[in-house]
Amino acid sequence: MKSVEIGESVRGEDVYIVQSGSGEINDNLMELLIMINACKIASASRVTAVIPCFPYARQDKKDKLAGGEDKEENKLAKKNYDWKFRVNAQSRAPISAKLVANMLSVAGADHIITMDLHASQIQGFFDIPVDNLYAEPAVLKWIKENIPEWKNSIIVSPDAGGAKRVTSIADRLNVEFALIHKERKKANEVASMVLVGDVKDKIAILVDDMADTCGTIVHAADRLVEAGATKVYAILTHGIFSGPAISRINNACFEAVVVTNTIPQDGHMRDCPKIQCIDVSMMFAEAVRRTHNGESVSYLFSNVPY
Repeated sequence: MKSVEIGESVRGEDVYIVQSGSGEINDNLMELLIMINACKIASASRVTAVIPCFPYARQDKKDKLAGGEDKEENKLAKKNYDWKFRVNAQSRAPISAKLVANMLSVAGADHIITMDLHASQIQGFFDIPVDNLYAEPAVLKWIKENIPEWKNSIIVSPDAGGAKRVTSIADRLNVEFALIHKERKKANEVASMVLVGDVKDKIAILVDDMADTCGTIVHAADRLVEAGATKVYAILTHGIFSGPAISRINNACFEAVVVTNTIPQDGHMRDCPKIQCIDVSMMFAEAVRRTHNGESVSYLFSNVPY
C-alpha cells in the first residue's frame, strides 16, 4: 500500500473522492479510507466518497448456511430444516456491507454517492446521507437506441429478487415482463430454473444489477431460447466478470451483454466482442454538481443528463 498525501490545500473545500469497489478491492478500499481521513484532518469542509460500485454490497445480511464438524449431521439438519442448525450457522456469517459503512463514516466521509446498490436498504447502514443513483434511465436510452425491435421485447429478471427492477423498466417501455425462479442445491450451483411469463417470438432482455461469474445469466439465456425467444440481450449495471465469466459469455447465445462503466471494462471488451458499455460518468458528474450546489438529485432517478 502506497502512502497517500494530498498534493494541494483542501482547507475549507468541498472534496469529492472517486474510487470504485473493483480490481484490488481491499487495497482500493483502504486507499479510499486513508484519502478521506487525509482530507478531513487537512480541514476540508466536506468530504464526499463517490463509489460507483459499492464494495461487499452482496454481504448485506446473514443468509449463509455454514456447516458444523459432522457432515452427515449437517445434511440431516438441512434436510429437516433444523432451526438450531440454521440459527447457529447464520450467526457466523458477516454483514460486511455494514462494516464498510462504519469504516467510511469513521474515516470522516460526510456523504456517499453510489449506483445500484445490491440492496437499497444498505443506505440504512449509514448515519450520513447516501445518494443511490440508478442506471435505469441510461438502460432505457440504450434499449431505444440499439434494439430496433424493442417494442416487441420482454424484460426478464434472472431471479425473483430483481422483479421490482424489471417491472419498473417494463412499465416505462410499455412492454411485458417475466422472471425466472431458480432453485440452488448449494452456493454458485443452480439446480433448476422455472420461467414465469411468455417469451415466445419476442426479444428477451435480461436485466440485473450485477454479473460475477455469469453462470446464472447464461443458464437464464439458454432457458429463454428454449422457451422460444428470438434474441437474448443482457443488461447489467456492474460487470465484475470473474473466473470463467468471459468464456461463458463468448460461448452463450447473447446478442450483446451490456454493462455500465462503474467498473472499468476495457480489458473485458477486448477479450469478449459481445460486451458493450454504457457510459454513466455524466450521471455521476451531474450528481456531484447538484450536491455541491445544494440542488435536488432526484432528477437523475428518471433522466439522463446531457
